[in-house]
Amino acid sequence: MLDKLWYGGKGLGAWRIADGKHEPIQTRPHREGEAWRVVGSRNHLSQETLDFLAPFGEIELVSMGSSLKFCIIAEGGAELYPRLAPTCEWDTGAAQAVLEGAGGSVTQLDGSPLAYNKPDILNPWFVAKA
Repeated sequence: MLDKLWYGGKGLGAWRIADGKHEPIQTRPHREGEAWRVVGSRNHLSQETLDFLAPFGEIELVSMGSSLKFCIIAEGGAELYPRLAPTCEWDTGAAQAVLEGAGGSVTQLDGSPLAYNKPDILNPWFVAKA
């Protein structure tokens, strides 16, 4: 969709191929005094998500598809993706590997890792972050 390819894995690093360039990518932590750059979906912006984001103060919301949200965080374009609406394992698996390779993380709201190969393919609510 964006004419870009991302790949990577936890402990391996992460890269982006775009415009004929192959380059390593890394997350960028939030900088004090700046708005939080949050990737999300205007279609799935639930009251629970708004409540979750309230303590962060000023946010800049960028809307796009699920896997792309992880990759934008991985390349430093955002710091946070709270998902308090349904997704499936296939929506998140590959992009989570890229994000973790770039130094980010994906956890359930209780801080535990997002698990895969479960009997139920639906993901619990989670937060992806730089």
